[in-house]
Amino acid sequence: MEEKLKQQPSNCLKVVLFGPESTGKTTLSRQLARYYNSVWVPEYAREYLQNKWNNQRKTCEPKDLLPIAIGQMKLENHLAQQTDSVLICDTNLLETKVYSEVYYKGTCDPILETHALENFYDLYFLTYIDTPWEADDLRDKPEERELMFKAFENALKTYNKPYVILKGSKKERLALATKHIDKLFREQHMKFTETDIKQIESKGLNAEKVKAQIQLFKTGIPFTNISEAATINNGIISLNEENIKNFLSEFDTEKDNKSLLKFVPASGAATRMFKFLFQFVSAYNANEESLNSYINKNKIKELPLFMVGMEKFPFYNQILELLTSKGIDFKSLPKHEQVWHFAKTMLDENELSFGNQPKGLLPFHEYKKDHVSTAFEEHLYEAALYASSKGLAKLHFTISETHKDKFTQEFHKIQKDVEENTGVNFDISFSYQQQSTDTIAVTLDNQPFKEADGSILFRPSGHGALLKNLNALNSDIIFIKNIDNVVVYKYKEEIAKYKKVLAGILIKLQTKTFEYLHILDTATISEATFKSIEEFLTSSLNIKISDEYKKYTNQYKIEYLQEKLNRPIRICGMVKNEGEPGGGPFWVKDEKSNQSLQIVESAQIDLDNPQQADILKNATHFNPVDLVCGVKNYKGEKFDLENYVDHNAAFITQKTKNGKDLKALELPGLWNGSMADWTTIFVEVPIITFNPVKTVNDLLKAPHQIKE
Repeated sequence: MEEKLKQQPSNCLKVVLFGPESTGKTTLSRQLARYYNSVWVPEYAREYLQNKWNNQRKTCEPKDLLPIAIGQMKLENHLAQQTDSVLICDTNLLETKVYSEVYYKGTCDPILETHALENFYDLYFLTYIDTPWEADDLRDKPEERELMFKAFENALKTYNKPYVILKGSKKERLALATKHIDKLFREQHMKFTETDIKQIESKGLNAEKVKAQIQLFKTGIPFTNISEAATINNGIISLNEENIKNFLSEFDTEKDNKSLLKFVPASGAATRMFKFLFQFVSAYNANEESLNSYINKNKIKELPLFMVGMEKFPFYNQILELLTSKGIDFKSLPKHEQVWHFAKTMLDENELSFGNQPKGLLPFHEYKKDHVSTAFEEHLYEAALYASSKGLAKLHFTISETHKDKFTQEFHKIQKDVEENTGVNFDISFSYQQQSTDTIAVTLDNQPFKEADGSILFRPSGHGALLKNLNALNSDIIFIKNIDNVVVYKYKEEIAKYKKVLAGILIKLQTKTFEYLHILDTATISEATFKSIEEFLTSSLNIKISDEYKKYTNQYKIEYLQEKLNRPIRICGMVKNEGEPGGGPFWVKDEKSNQSLQIVESAQIDLDNPQQADILKNATHFNPVDLVCGVKNYKGEKFDLENYVDHNAAFITQKTKNGKDLKALELPGLWNGSMADWTTIFVEVPIITFNPVKTVNDLLKAPHQIKE
């Protein structure tokens, strides 16, 4: 079905006539097609619904929207192949989405919504309501034209679509529309060449998607509107001994009936861990200044701690052996030379080259008998404690394809010992960030950034790209944790306990959710059942029910409740805020004033707005990326996770390449916008569960240092 809703590649401009009924869209579509000697796409819904009215004397129902959308895209894709100038669309899927939300309890089928937002058009013409109302069999609500116009304009604003309002006579509207289409033609120096198209398609992309990315650079991405921070008893569950015991029991009872998997994003190189050391090795000159002078002048606060803690690093002995093999007596050197040689041996490409290694394969922890473990190994031991079922633990790592052999070799090296020590067998799988998730880089004036050889520069689009990897997995419960958030073994039982607690909460809520969804599939629902489900939504799932809900008929209430309940579920551990950079839990208000719980990064918040900045400043909790996810529905079918993304939760950042400034686009983060439409539960967990290694000095902290 989804393929039928996608735009097919084409070589024409696309404009949409967009707006309420009886505002001159069809008339202007015909005029524009004649003016440009091109083709126009009629409104499929009119033919479909007229036939329904003639045959059944029924108007549009929610079940009609997907067939209408499929028919509309079939027409558009067919006619787009008949022109290489401009395709005039009398409507599109976004218009269908608007009508769905206005007429049917504020909701839209998630598959329809996904493609309504993804399909690309160069310009929207929003037709104003200054034309006479012309009644027919299908049109209704002439008294609500102004309300409908605002709904259409709000959609364009909310989703950052480029648009022009058309008012006045037919002649005036045609003149303004042709003025803007002519401007689009003049801007077609941005049109992709055949070589560009081949490059784009080789990455699994198409020109329309890339143009949509460029449009985001032009229009900008709106800030997230946080209404308040999530706090204990206001969006965050507080644990106590009794409910911890209950949730652990829930998990232990059910885990062997579930397929479990641990998902570990691990694609990054370790370069940023050693940023201050790269700077030190390249810039420090002992003949020109003392080490203290260098530290003070460059304000490198990390270097003194590194110096003091060198002997505590798990790779200390390895480096000394390398220096000795080169004839360097490390312990006889003055301190500044010790530090420089130690750092250089760590980073030099001809030696250990730690900065070019995947973070997951660096030495992280040192145990007795000189055993040094990697983060990769620690994840296996940890998974054995909570992500194993019937003696098998499945782990999936997203890695760089260039590192596949290194990870495979590491697993083969440690597999026997880890399996003997844990009594658990391991099924390890890997995947890579797909090229089709890369995004185009543009110049500061929003033109495609070209490399010296004339090719377009594409960049990896951040961890949000891993949604495709997660979407390909098929387990009942998926634990998500970053590669660098591990501890030495003595703390693992405590870590595992809280992972099990989060999974127990998921199982309990999921069981009740599935029970209610099965009830909603039955013919009649009592008033008491309605109230029970409504209470579950608000008190257990933190879902705020629309003010319009009480006005709905019972049938619409059932559909509303089904739509709210039938979603992926994520249980997110949250730690108390101790000043760590990154995202946190907030109540977020969308364009319709609906509120939901979201993980929001500071970059998504308008810090120039005093109210928004104050909410951020007073947030009490932080996101440690500690998730347990349920990705199947009540029928046992896997959700398509790409239908639950907020595409507006992306980031635009400024970078440089070969000394030239550019702008880059990151997709909505995996646990931010990519999970925006999931059911979200926040749970306070202790700080011991959060021990990331962002810089090499983090390996000196207690959870990474205690030896056995």
